[in-house]
Amino acid sequence: MDIVRVHYNQVVEHSTPLLILPVYEENDSTFSNIINECVPKVKKIFFEEDLTSKQGKSVLVYPRDGVGPQRILCIGMGENNLEDPEVFRRFGGYAVKEAKSLGVSELAIFPGPFKAEIAEKSYQAMVEGMVLSAWHFSEMKTKVKEVQEKPLERVEVLVSEAHNIQAEKGVRTGKIIGEATNFARTLQSRPGNVATPTHLGEEASRMANEYGLKVTVMGPAEIRKNDMQALLAVSQGSNEEPRFVILEHEGGNQGEPPLVLVGKGLTFDAGGISIKPSLGMEDMIFDMSGGAAVIAALQGVAALGIPKNVIGLIPCSENLINGKAMKPGDIIGSREGKTIEVINTDAEGRLILADALSYAQSLNPAAIVDCATLTGAVVVALGHHAAAVLGNDSDLVQELKTAGELSGERCWPLPLWDEYRQQLESDVADLSNIGGRSAGTITAACFLKEFVGDFKWAHLDIAGTAYGEGKLSYQKKGALGFPTRLLIEWVRSREE
Repeated sequence: MDIVRVHYNQVVEHSTPLLILPVYEENDSTFSNIINECVPKVKKIFFEEDLTSKQGKSVLVYPRDGVGPQRILCIGMGENNLEDPEVFRRFGGYAVKEAKSLGVSELAIFPGPFKAEIAEKSYQAMVEGMVLSAWHFSEMKTKVKEVQEKPLERVEVLVSEAHNIQAEKGVRTGKIIGEATNFARTLQSRPGNVATPTHLGEEASRMANEYGLKVTVMGPAEIRKNDMQALLAVSQGSNEEPRFVILEHEGGNQGEPPLVLVGKGLTFDAGGISIKPSLGMEDMIFDMSGGAAVIAALQGVAALGIPKNVIGLIPCSENLINGKAMKPGDIIGSREGKTIEVINTDAEGRLILADALSYAQSLNPAAIVDCATLTGAVVVALGHHAAAVLGNDSDLVQELKTAGELSGERCWPLPLWDEYRQQLESDVADLSNIGGRSAGTITAACFLKEFVGDFKWAHLDIAGTAYGEGKLSYQKKGALGFPTRLLIEWVRSREE
């Protein structure tokens, strides 16, 4: 989908198969003038039916004189804070959904007047929503529907001269971030027999070569050489070899401590000997969502040319069952040198992250952020609307929370008090890999904290947000790409 900026003199005279307009509150003079010039009755329809208070509700009209747009689609913005980028992200999503249902291959969109200070973020969010809404996963299908949606090929964003610079930056950034998120969604959506640890390494390498990143993919021998005993212990239950992926964006000064992103790359999780119930096990292809998000975030960081050093680490494995599989009661080592009693083999994500976090310390990072579909407990605590964020530095936690608000991928802090660490005590090892039923999200983060040393670190538990029903206008059921946008926004915030 090609997205271009087009300067306009009169919106109503712009020739296009479909013009999409937002409907703000009644007192918006710019919208009123446009609507009155196009089709005077439209405004009356909206306000009589109270559609302005219903986000996403739309009216399609046909101008009478045949000048300018062939059709005009008016979409209600709802009673929302128009300084919130999420409002425009959803508007962009609605615009593409409606356009695809109308079968147009080209449209023009006028997001309306902005205050100068929010113009760039608003354009960015709208374009993100459009790119995200246009995504679909069909690469595994051999037959197409008899009546297939016509692809949307060109979008013209109508821009005033006053906002040209903000629009240029916003449109470019929104397209890059949207495409990066869609890359994560594609990786997430591939089944476990395709998206193996080897495949993730290959896709990371392909992306790195395309975007100018440095890439290293370790196999079993190099993983063993780096003493990643916990990663090897998890992978020994599968015939698929593990991988450890390192992506490096060298955008900052030489020697400047990097920002390190760590993503769990568990490409299929049956639970090991502590096997999961069969109902819903097919969703365990999404257990590599953190890894997919980190790979995609590095793509976005590179495409944006962010002047920071950023490194992505993705430990990749399966968690299956064979005669060599890790057993409950086993005591395993780790790169950090700590021993771990395995109480439950289905708490394996924290094991592979432990070695990755230990490796991150060797990079002398400015900060470490990991993301993982780690616990079902986070769904009980926060549902599907926010990830949990926990960490050893309150400023870093707040930075991620702010980035979540701006990106539309929200996270909410949970405590990481010392008392919770006591639940991980083991009689036979340095710590156990689970801490009982209570406070499962917190004790999982307490486990990870054991492997970050004194470096600033935060953990995002994305088990409730990485995939789902996709109820927002720019989402679809299945892979959501969370937290790709959040991670990119956080790295961007570190530019300042």
